Amino acid sequence: MIVDGHTDLLYELAFRSAEEAPFATHWLPKLRAGGVGVQVCPVYVDVGDLPELGLRRALLQVAAFHRAVRENPGEVAHVRSAADLDGLDGRIGLVLSLEGVEPLGYDDALVDVFWELGVRLVSLTWNRRNPFADGVAETSDGGLSLMGRTLVERLAALGMILDLAHASPRTFDDVLAAAPAATVVVSHANCRALVDGPRNLSDGQLRALAARDGVLGVLAHPFVLAAPTVAALADHIDHIVATVGVEHVGLGGDFTQQLVRSGAIRSVPLALLPPGMALDAAVEGLEGPDGYPCLVEELRRRGYDGERLAAVLSGNWLRILRRGLP
Repeated sequence: MIVDGHTDLLYELAFRSAEEAPFATHWLPKLRAGGVGVQVCPVYVDVGDLPELGLRRALLQVAAFHRAVRENPGEVAHVRSAADLDGLDGRIGLVLSLEGVEPLGYDDALVDVFWELGVRLVSLTWNRRNPFADGVAETSDGGLSLMGRTLVERLAALGMILDLAHASPRTFDDVLAAAPAATVVVSHANCRALVDGPRNLSDGQLRALAARDGVLGVLAHPFVLAAPTVAALADHIDHIVATVGVEHVGLGGDFTQQLVRSGAIRSVPLALLPPGMALDAAVEGLEGPDGYPCLVEELRRRGYDGERLAAVLSGNWLRILRRGLP
């Protein structure tokens, strides 16, 4: 079984809201083909919709998530609690997350609403700065604002899993310090030791994450890889294992090619893509979740098998979710 910590399928489902059965048509077959058993589904609001439409766009994606669950009761289930993971019975577990807290505006109390709607993971930033924290695309390394510290305390009190993807280095450190008992992850990123870019983690950050028993979901997009190949992605898995152990690496596909080609995404300001890279660029053979068997084959070729392979594909994420979910 595969557990994927991040794919923005809700963005496309909201875009296709007028269509009949968009999840069953466009995403369910690919998740099944890839062996995905649990999928984390982030709510993401584009820069062009902020600030006025932030909350509206977020709620429409939440509605798309609940529609997918409602229309496919025999295929998927909403995972709100650790107990839900044990009741899937062959269904794909869908976990709702929030990628960037821009939909909150300046009101941290709104996070309680998202909790009631089923959100269980929250990252404070995307690449940009918001009222609560700085993201990795900012030239100054700001961390949590005073409002951000209050928000982190509120998230921790609720029991949210804190996602440090897209956080600036100072935000990364500030969140770890402000919520010492919270469950933390980095849902989708890679290793700066192999590709020096702001969306990748330094070895020091890997060690800080591992010290909290966190997991890094490797990101299957060529802009954070040395080459657009499955082997290049597996190199990052190898580096994480060598640096902090096999217990701290998982998958976080962030597959965007389909979103672009559907028309849902037309441009992404501050996306940090290198010059000349197309918006729909993807890893060859791993363009979507249906390509996960190619990664499994590559990992087996490198000697991953048994419990070590299972840890990377699902076990580490399941450990985090069982500990972090209510």
